[in-house]
Amino acid sequence: PAPYSFFNVFPYRPPIVGFSSGGEKDSVVNARETGAFTWNLVSRDLAEAMNASSATVKPDVDEFALSGLDMLPGIDTPAPRVAASPVQFECKVTEIQPLKTLAGAPGGYILVLGEVVRIHIDTAHIVDGVYQTTSPVPVARGGGVADYFEIRPDTLFQMARPR
Repeated sequence: PAPYSFFNVFPYRPPIVGFSSGGEKDSVVNARETGAFTWNLVSRDLAEAMNASSATVKPDVDEFALSGLDMLPGIDTPAPRVAASPVQFECKVTEIQPLKTLAGAPGGYILVLGEVVRIHIDTAHIVDGVYQTTSPVPVARGGGVADYFEIRPDTLFQMARPR
């Protein structure tokens, strides 16, 4: 379950998730070989295990065992899921693209994009049919070397888009 700080969801329809890897790490190799990956939401109670899984280890080391996290199999993909993660997206790879600098030189990073084909959400975080973003207390990566932030309801503000 190697964590990536640089990820995003791009369009809504179809939902595409992407992550950027510094070089050809195991997650990129696995995505290329299997055609799939899983995005797992990191909640505050999973932060330390997520951090443990980020250790630089050899390809034969099982990050699930290293972090103490339990694995669930994918339903629509061969990519495993983090059992304790409150939200999991099973994704099928659509593109794997080396990133380049403005001058066209290799940037040393690889962008992996995948269409979300199945979403798993712990129903404890759904109220009246709507996922409550702050309910599992998601963790966001900050700009400092070891900075993370909890996403909590007291930081919510609403802003309507102009028409």
